[in-house]
Amino acid sequence: MLKQTILDDLKMAMKTGDTVKRDTLRMLDSMVKNVEIEKQKRETGLTDEEVLEVISRAVKQRKDAAAQYLAGGRADLVEKENQEIAILSAYMPAQLDEVTVREIVKAVIAQVDATSLADIGKVMGPAMGKLKGQADGNLVKKIAEEELGK
Repeated sequence: MLKQTILDDLKMAMKTGDTVKRDTLRMLDSMVKNVEIEKQKRETGLTDEEVLEVISRAVKQRKDAAAQYLAGGRADLVEKENQEIAILSAYMPAQLDEVTVREIVKAVIAQVDATSLADIGKVMGPAMGKLKGQADGNLVKKIAEEELGK
């Protein structure tokens, strides 16, 4: 299971003295445990898909924080967030390239019969369902807007 892999990597980071990885994985373990409690799955644990959702949320938080730090001129904190993103991304499935994402979004647009930017809500739900964990939501939205704006 993915959760066990994370815990094993945490132990290895502790042994090797990799403080950034150790702290990042501790934070991730804490987030997973909080979701287990929230979903009342403390005994059974989360599925790998649910753990991936937690990881995805953590990566998004780091990206948002990095953008804020960059706007505030804090390059040192941007670097820290980027290191954490790299550590967390290792547990995510491979991201699809923009061409593949565009093909999937076009197929969803045809499937839901969307014709204008007003239909973006009809497109985003099914598109994100198909691309879950494999593409950034901002990229999907950008592509959907481009395709619907034609």
